[in-house]
Amino acid sequence: MPRCAISLCICIASSIRPDRILTTLLLTLYRGLTRLVTPGGPLLLNWRKQRGKEDARRLHERLGHASLARPHGELIWLHGASVGEALALLPLIDALRAKSLNVLITTGTVTSAQILAQRLPSGAIHQYVPLDLPSCMTRFVDHWKPDLVLLAESEIWPNLIIEVTDRAIPLIMVNARLSERSYQRWQKLPGFILALLKRVDLCLAQTKDDAARLMLLGAPRVQVAGNLKYDAPAPPVDSTRLAEITAIIGPRPVWVAASTHSGEEEIILAVHRHLVKRLPDLLTIIVPRHANRGAQIAAIAEANGIETGLRSQGDHPVPGRGVYIADTMGELGLFYRVASLIYVGKSLGAEGGQNPIEPAKLGSAILHGPHVANFAEVYDLLDKAGGALMVADADTLARSLSLLLSDPAALRRMARAAAETVENLGGASSNVIKAMEPWLVQMRMERR
Repeated sequence: MPRCAISLCICIASSIRPDRILTTLLLTLYRGLTRLVTPGGPLLLNWRKQRGKEDARRLHERLGHASLARPHGELIWLHGASVGEALALLPLIDALRAKSLNVLITTGTVTSAQILAQRLPSGAIHQYVPLDLPSCMTRFVDHWKPDLVLLAESEIWPNLIIEVTDRAIPLIMVNARLSERSYQRWQKLPGFILALLKRVDLCLAQTKDDAARLMLLGAPRVQVAGNLKYDAPAPPVDSTRLAEITAIIGPRPVWVAASTHSGEEEIILAVHRHLVKRLPDLLTIIVPRHANRGAQIAAIAEANGIETGLRSQGDHPVPGRGVYIADTMGELGLFYRVASLIYVGKSLGAEGGQNPIEPAKLGSAILHGPHVANFAEVYDLLDKAGGALMVADADTLARSLSLLLSDPAALRRMARAAAETVENLGGASSNVIKAMEPWLVQMRMERR
C-alpha cells in the first residue's frame, strides 16, 4: 500500500472516537435484535391479550396497522405510555385542536384507551402505539406521516426515535422527567442514550432536576416548562349519578381510598374496623387501581365480617353497608366528588404512589403513605402547604381519619390548601405551546 494511503487510513482511524464506534454498534445491535424478534411480536400480543392487557379488537394497531385513515393537513403525533401520561397531554391536545391542527395520540394500555375515548376532544384520534420493532414502526410512520412528534415523560423507544428522525420529522420531549434511578441506569450505557437524545430537537423538562439529569446524559437543547399534570382538567362526572349517590349516602361520614393496590386493602379494611367503633355509620369507599380486583377485595372484607357492596354488580352504598367497592372504569371523578377526604393509594403497601393532583384540584384533603417517589415533588408541596398529610401505617391513618372526620373546619382548611397548591402550580401547557411555536410555524410553511 502506498505511504500516502497508509497515512490517510491512520488519519481517518485516529479521527473516529471509540465511543462513537460503540454507540453505532449498540444502535445497530438493537435494530438487529429487534428485527430478529419481530416474528414473536404477535405471540407476545396474544399472550398479553389472554391476560387482559391488550384490546383484542385492535390488536393489529400494536403491529403498526392503522384503524383509520390519515386526515388531510398537518398532523401532530403525541405519545404517552399510559393513563397518567395521556391525561397530562389533554391540555396540549386542546390547544393544538384550537389551532385547527390534526392530533393523533398513542398509548399502550387498554385502560388509557377507554378513558381517552371519553375525554378526547372532537377531531383527535387515538391509536395504540406499535411495538418498538422496526417493521411495526415503519408501517405506522409510513401511514400517519406526522409533521411533528411529541413524546411524553420518559418514553425513549429507540426504533420509534430512529424511524421519526431518519425522516427529518421534528421530535420534542414534553413533560420530560428522568428519575435519579433511571439516570444511574442510563449511565451504564452513556453512548447509547446520548445517540438517542441527540436526535431530540427540544426537551421540555418538568423540573430543574429532570433538566440537569437529561443534560448530563447529553440532551443538547433542554428547557424547564413545568409539569403538564397540573394543567390537566379534573376528571368528568355524570351529574345524574353524582346526585343519586350523594342522596343515598346522605349525612354519613365518608372517605375514599383511591387507586389502591394489592396489600393496601387489608390496611384499609383494618382501619375501617377500628373507626366504625366510634363512627358506626362510617362509609369507606374503595376504588381499586385495577377494577377487576373488586370481587377479591369483597371476599377479604366479608371474611373479616364487613358487609360490602360492589358497584359493578349494581350495589349501592346504602345504610348498614360499611364498605363500598367502586370496581368500575372511569368513575374516579365521581368518587373524588363524593368525599372531601381521600387516601391516595400505592403509597403504603406498594411503592411509587399515585397522582394526587386530581383529588386536590377538586378540593379534597389528601392522605398518603411514605412511598410516593413517582410524585415526590407534588406530595412535598402539598404536605408543606397543609393540603396533604403523610401516614406511616394503619394506626396513623386511622388517627388522621378520626381527627379530620370529627373536625369539619380542619378538613375544609386542608382541602382548600390542596386546591390552592395545585392551582398555583399550573401554566406548563402554555409554556410548552410557546416553546413549540417555531416548529409549528415551520410546519405550516412547509405544508403550503
